Amino acid sequence: MGRSHKTTDLDKARDELMSHVVRCEVLEAAMEHRLEWLDDTMDYMAGRWPSLSDLQLAQLEMMGREYLRPVIQHGSGNTALNRPEGPTIESMSEGAAVVEVIEEAQAA
Repeated sequence: MGRSHKTTDLDKARDELMSHVVRCEVLEAAMEHRLEWLDDTMDYMAGRWPSLSDLQLAQLEMMGREYLRPVIQHGSGNTALNRPEGPTIESMSEGAAVVEVIEEAQAA
């Protein structure tokens, strides 16, 4: 059976970003270092994938931010029963900034 979905550059960039997260063991780092890593990596990805629009780069960044903040933290001591209560104000404002970029690009 063949694939009916054509792989786009955004799909390829997403796969590459997730591969970098795993290879660089980013999920083992503290959250502030994860976000610094993502900022640096997004600069790299923008140069690596010049065919992506600002909207697509913002979507890619949002996917990366979501991946770096798993619902249940990684590690053998973490379960659904001992996870943090919810997102922090800081994490919500970072996500809101990316959403603003997406909305502005869609309006243009």
